[in-house]
Amino acid sequence: MTLIGLTGGIASGKSTIGARLGALGAVRIDADQLARDAVAPGSPGLGRVAERFGDTVLLPDGGLDRAALGATVFADAAALANLNAIVHPEVRRLSELRIAEARAADPDAVIVYEIPLLVETDRQGEWDLVVVADAPAEQRIERMVRLRGMSEEDARRRVANQASDAERRAVADVIIDTSGTQAETEAQVDALWDRVSRRASARG
Repeated sequence: MTLIGLTGGIASGKSTIGARLGALGAVRIDADQLARDAVAPGSPGLGRVAERFGDTVLLPDGGLDRAALGATVFADAAALANLNAIVHPEVRRLSELRIAEARAADPDAVIVYEIPLLVETDRQGEWDLVVVADAPAEQRIERMVRLRGMSEEDARRRVANQASDAERRAVADVIIDTSGTQAETEAQVDALWDRVSRRASARG
């Protein structure tokens, strides 16, 4: 089994890289999806979030009001730390379960775990390979405004709340430059897949 940690700043193109690796045969695990699962309706995680932040972060149907929660935590570093202390342990538990399931299904699987906060959660030592999606902060801010409808102020705040580009590059085994076209990004991913496949074959 080969375990790849795929990280990058918000709007850096991680999903494009992950999708390409999945199309080439990798098993994809998405930390953002696990974070949603961790606070799904009826989950212990959601109960703890509501206890900490109040019912104003809940929708009428009992689900999480992500917009309300985001408005609270991204403007308050202490609140964000509180939220992370609730969500991160549950995401770790779920990720370990998914990895174990993939390994059981195929001992030779290449597993790609898309984890935006790899650096922030100090999980650098868990991977056979760390891949970083890399694009300039200003380009990522423009993507958030254009593609996600964020205000520029909100986009800049979210970038500021994450690790720096230099911190991510420092832990990278492979850097994928996502500042160009999708085809250019995918060509780099294809080269990475060839490298990983060759290494797996040699090991086998």
